[in-house]
Amino acid sequence: MAATLSNNEKPAPVRQREGHSPWHYLRESVLWVLLVGIALIEIAPLTWMFSTSLRDPKNSFDLPPDFWPTAFHWQNYLTVITSPDIQFLLFFWNSLKIALIVTAAQLLTCSMAGFAFGRLQFRGRDFLFGLFLASLMVPATVTLIPSFILIKEMELINTHWALILPSITSAFGVFLLRQHFKSLPEELINAAKIDGATYFRTYWQILLPLTGPALSALGIFTFLGSWNNFVGPLLFLRDWDLYTFPIAIATLRGYMGSGNQSEVLAGIMISIFPILVFFLFAQRWIVQGASITGMKG
Repeated sequence: MAATLSNNEKPAPVRQREGHSPWHYLRESVLWVLLVGIALIEIAPLTWMFSTSLRDPKNSFDLPPDFWPTAFHWQNYLTVITSPDIQFLLFFWNSLKIALIVTAAQLLTCSMAGFAFGRLQFRGRDFLFGLFLASLMVPATVTLIPSFILIKEMELINTHWALILPSITSAFGVFLLRQHFKSLPEELINAAKIDGATYFRTYWQILLPLTGPALSALGIFTFLGSWNNFVGPLLFLRDWDLYTFPIAIATLRGYMGSGNQSEVLAGIMISIFPILVFFLFAQRWIVQGASITGMKG
């Protein structure tokens, strides 16, 4: 006997077959084509630089240029590394040491200042933070002479500390982390106060682990800025053994750019490698930081 529906019962709606319209697939295809085209445009200069670093030096300026060399001269990299005139590995180590120290110092000082400006209440907080923001409008070239006089009075000329101390903190880093600290839930700090946690413990054990994305972004910007610093070493350093990697590349270029172009680009490719490694390493922390900041209700 077939079941019948009462007056109050309604038949269940028939679920439509899930799918996408042709316009959806067309839109997705156009988007993918655009993204691939932009990626090719972005990677083309890097690919040309890598291919030119493998060319024979006499073919560096061939017209029309070949996008890919017919013969690969890997000895260009070996020549750069083992050059007796330029202590390339020493310059590489000097840049890496300075960049890592500056990055670690900025992550610490900027995060502490960001926590203070973002979460603590004290007299003059907004005024001091306004001074930090105002310093962002001052060009770096304006402070070169005062910085040189100050470093000279501290007797740090011709030392790596002349490059490290002026960069142990930054107004941009304080602003970035202050905004991130302010975006964290207020309930975390209230719970820490109830548990009797001090300000430093609240900063170090509760809020700092949740700032992964901001710390990763600041770390990348700071490392890049320190690694590519060219004016600082020229201004503060005198001894050849203290110079950094950008000085080595400028030396490879020779007078009026008369150096071996293939070797210069090989040196630039070597300089890019630590930046890529640092960026890939920081990407993992960005993903982890984004995952742990999700608060469950």
